[in-house]
This record gives sequence, structure tokens and C-alpha cells, in this order.
Amino acid sequence: MFHVEMRRFPHVGRAFNLDRDELLARFVMPWIRGAEISLDERHWAHDVKTRLTVYDGPPIAPEERGLGRGWSAVTREGRNVTEELLDEASNVITPAVPLPELKAALLAAAQAGPLRPSEAVILAGRPGRASERLALTEQAVWELLHEGQLLLADADGRVGSERWESLVLAWDTWADRDSGVVLRAAPRRAQD
Repeated sequence: MFHVEMRRFPHVGRAFNLDRDELLARFVMPWIRGAEISLDERHWAHDVKTRLTVYDGPPIAPEERGLGRGWSAVTREGRNVTEELLDEASNVITPAVPLPELKAALLAAAQAGPLRPSEAVILAGRPGRASERLALTEQAVWELLHEGQLLLADADGRVGSERWESLVLAWDTWADRDSGVVLRAAPRRAQD
């Protein structure tokens, strides 16, 4: 079981007997993303004054929590796993390829010839969740379109900016190899 303490002087909030999924969803992942965490009717911001502490240990019965004894039992019988969990979770949500590198790889691939969106996602690398690789690729393509470095085309030819959003956010664009949507490198402008 996991036990959590949120501390920002003079306030303290604690949660006991969490399973791993609840711990990650309620505390660890929001903490890494810098999102607010709700605990004991308070909102805890991830900043330099707020501290998150996580222990792995035996369950603490409700009667053991009275008069502050629960947390002392946690620290006595459990093991502080805060850094270990934060490091592990950071690796899960850190993209395998940083955004600038992915943008450069997308441009190079598009300069070599039309690039299917499904092929572009592969450039985001592994390991990592498919959803994270897709989100990173969407962001890279979106930025390159707005920077004028990539063009989006479909069966009817070049796609205007008014249709970018609907195509970039459509699942079929990324999942269907036969969607007809391709990415092309924008023509290079002549140097003045």
C-alpha cells in the first residue's frame, strides 16, 4: 500500500492505503505535469514550497491514524519511495525524442518525399506510449505547418490552413495508411 503526504507550511494533507493506480492518477502524474492536486479540501500546487512524500508500507487501519499516529507508523514501518516513483513516472511521460529533434526528423523525411502521417508517428521513437508519441507528432506537425516548413496534402492537392485542424486531429489521418493525407516539405524560399 502507498501513503502520501502533501506539505506546505503550515498545512499538511495525508492520504493512506492507496493502490498504485490511484497513487499515480491522483498524485504522481499530476505532480510531474505541474497540475494542482486536491487533498483534504485543499489544492496543492507543485512549487518550491510544496513537498510531496510517498511511502510504500503496510496498510494503516483507521484507528491507527488518530492524533497523528498514522503518519509516524508509515514512516517507521514503510519505505520512502518518492524519488523512485517520480523518476519512473517522469520516464513514462518524457518523450523518447525531444520536440526539436522530431521536427528536424520530420522535415528531413518530408524533403526526401511525401510522408504519410502514420510513418511520421514512427519517427517519434520508442519506448513510450502510443498516445504520447501521437501527441508529440501532432504537435511537431502543427508547429511545422504554422512555421511554413511543412505542407499538408490530400487526394485533392494542397490543404489550406482552414482544414489543418480537422485533419491533424482526426484519428484516421494517423491510423489509416490509405487516408490519402501526406506531409510534404514546403518549397524553400530564395535567399534575399
